[in-house]
Amino acid sequence: MATTFDSTMSTRAGKAENPADAFAIPLALRINGKEYSLRVDPRTTLLDCIRESVELTGTKKGCDHGQCGACTVHVNGRRVLSCLSLALLHDGLEITTVEGLGTPEAMHPMQAAFLTCDAYQCGYCTSGQIMSAVALLNEPCGPDDAAVKELMSGNICRCGAYANIVAAIQQVRKRA
Repeated sequence: MATTFDSTMSTRAGKAENPADAFAIPLALRINGKEYSLRVDPRTTLLDCIRESVELTGTKKGCDHGQCGACTVHVNGRRVLSCLSLALLHDGLEITTVEGLGTPEAMHPMQAAFLTCDAYQCGYCTSGQIMSAVALLNEPCGPDDAAVKELMSGNICRCGAYANIVAAIQQVRKRA
């Protein structure tokens, strides 16, 4: 059963109506296995659609320019910077956010490794780091830390937890 959202209807109290809503376009997204029928402004990024229309806030808005990786999601299994991609381009595609990887009771192995290896500091970049790390598992990557660092180079951690992030990724790769 699809969940329907209309950008002309406010989901938050006190939200003013947007004149652009008159130009909203229907959009069907499948996020974390759930169908969403939306109406969005054609200029809406996938990131804003996920965070504001669907209200899944695990995907973060960092730089909003595709430079930090905090907004990384998977589209049909491949990593995508959701701040650089229009939501309308993903009509009918399978989107996975960090909320779709696992739960606190049943974490994805990468989520568990990030906890075990203390691969987070403030946590702001963590969802994007984890999404990129999970995608890396299915990409050609050499066995050494340098190869992992290269494939993770699009994700910035301002706190400097890079050594622990690489350790978490390598832990999961060795168990796979």
